[in-house]
Amino acid sequence: MGIIEEHIINAGYILPEAAAAAGLYSPAIRSGNLVYTSGQLPLQSGSLIEPGGKGKVNVQRIDDAAVAAGVSLLNALAAVKTITGTLDSIEKVIKLTLYVASESGFTSQHLVANGASSLLHKFFGERGVHTRSAVGVAELPLNASLELELIVLCKFPTL
Repeated sequence: MGIIEEHIINAGYILPEAAAAAGLYSPAIRSGNLVYTSGQLPLQSGSLIEPGGKGKVNVQRIDDAAVAAGVSLLNALAAVKTITGTLDSIEKVIKLTLYVASESGFTSQHLVANGASSLLHKFFGERGVHTRSAVGVAELPLNASLELELIVLCKFPTL
């Protein structure tokens, strides 16, 4: 177990096993020293978490949706680990994109994204400071409340 995984455990979280692709795509892919994840839903043990993981987000559901964003982040990190072998190879988190299934008039997607951004800072320190987009959308797969994508810069051994 690496240092970053110890940070995750010490913060009270568990890095899950990476989920298998649910279609004709890869959960994560490497291009040069960058690893890109596919969109990750707030799934635990194959089901959307409750509360916060299903349906449209509104002002009353911000806190639950922020927790769901953290679950999606952990799933994204698990996908990254399938490429890197260890999260310690992450040199810098580059970009987090969060799509939030939003009720009409909901404009606080950025507050939902804070649920994932705060964990990146907690786990990675300065390496976790990233660019971010938080986008409101009408619908997401499986009636999920949100979907998260991650781009990270990694150090890979030279051959």
